[in-house]
Order: sequence, then C-alpha cells, then structure tokens
Amino acid sequence: MNTYEEKLSLLAEMVAFAIVDGKLHDREYQFLSIVAQELKVAKEDFKNIFHQELSIIPLKSESQRIQQFYRLALLMHCDGVLHEKEEIAIKQLGVNMGLNPFAIKRILKAMEKSPTRMIDAETLINIFKEQLN
Repeated sequence: MNTYEEKLSLLAEMVAFAIVDGKLHDREYQFLSIVAQELKVAKEDFKNIFHQELSIIPLKSESQRIQQFYRLALLMHCDGVLHEKEEIAIKQLGVNMGLNPFAIKRILKAMEKSPTRMIDAETLINIFKEQLN
C-alpha cells in the first residue's frame, strides 16, 4: 500500500462492508480500529471515515487484493454471526477485485471450517496459486 489515500480507501471499503448487514457491531469496530492502527491511519481520519463518503481506489497488485479480501473475510466473521448479505457481498467484492471465484469459495470454506475462522498465509496464497494452474 503506497499512499495514505489508498489506506483510507481500503478502510472505507471495509467500513462499507461491515455495515452491509445493517449494523456495525462492536467487534467489527474494534477490528477496523486495529487495521487502522496497523496501517498507521490517524485516529481522527479513522473516525471521519464513518461520516464521509470516500471513493474506493482499486488495489493494483494481486497480493494486495488477496490481503484485502482476507481482511474483509475476517471482518465478516468477527461478530460471530454470518449474515446472508455478508456472504453475498464478500463473494461479489472478491470477483470485483478480479479474484478467482473458485479460490474465493475455497477460502471462505476453509475459514468456515477453522475453529478460529483464520487460515495461515501460506494456505491463503496456495489456494489462489492453485487456481492459476
């Protein structure tokens, strides 16, 4: 991620996804706050994302798109409730990012089977690599 604007865009996309079910849960907000800290986004800018509409800047590299997809998938699971709207939205977001639909399904299935809802980075990358062959 190169620019501060790209980081804000990434967070704006995550906020929009977090409220797709009609509510921003406390755990979702906490997760978003952690991501903002990791991206070194100022607290005031993070808070402003919830009150303004930012344009989404597409991520150029596939690895960044995979990483963002995984963040969204983690966000989807962090409140402990999987809403149908979230499942539909994440699949659509993944396709819109240019990610392979079969890899998307496999990632979501692997996360669903995991007791922590997390998968390791190697598994994540390998699933997407397999779909290229």
